[in-house]
Amino acid sequence: MRGVKFDDIHTFKKWGLILTTTDIGFPEPKTETVNIPGADGELNLSKSLTGDMKYKNRVITLTFVTTEKYRLWKSLISDIANCLHGQEFEKIILDEDPNFFYKGYAEVNQFKSNKSLGTIVIECDVEPYKYDLYSSNEDWLWDPFSFKDGIINETKDLNVNGELEIKITGRRKRVIPKITCENELQLIFNEQTYNLPSGTSYSPDIEICEGENILKFVGNGKVTIEYRGGSL
Repeated sequence: MRGVKFDDIHTFKKWGLILTTTDIGFPEPKTETVNIPGADGELNLSKSLTGDMKYKNRVITLTFVTTEKYRLWKSLISDIANCLHGQEFEKIILDEDPNFFYKGYAEVNQFKSNKSLGTIVIECDVEPYKYDLYSSNEDWLWDPFSFKDGIINETKDLNVNGELEIKITGRRKRVIPKITCENELQLIFNEQTYNLPSGTSYSPDIEICEGENILKFVGNGKVTIEYRGGSL
């Protein structure tokens, strides 16, 4: 039976809720325009600060049916509200899309829920992007992997012996990766050279974008790149 996992809580396994409909709205772009006197139209400054479009949160509406008897409705809805209502979750995973998770808040919508029909509606206010279930430095499993939209980036404990070139396939969300070096290394990225210290570091100029990203390390020692993709 289809369900949703809120961190460690699965709606069907815990409450017997069967997911019937899923409505995932697209996030609204954060647009910024300026009216120019004496000119047609408006000047769009939406990408002027970061070079990329930013988005507001999106809303996911989940409708469930319950097999519980009518007399148990109050107890069931109270238990669900105690666990989910107003709570923030790091990983909201839909059974129908198991390779990604959403981050945000859940709310039981009492006005759309209907005890006579045994329906419960949960709305989630989540970040605009859905994230890869596994980051590039985590072990991943074949069973849930999707050959249609799955991406494998393995960047854990890579040995740099003189030079090492790494290709990371990025998703829509631009991400500054976390890079951990055993020793000091140099990184060549987008024709620029960066000196990386031993330990963990970030650089706002090193940004994984959608498509193929080539990182060339120079030096000796192990390096780990932590990157998690985000898709609309």
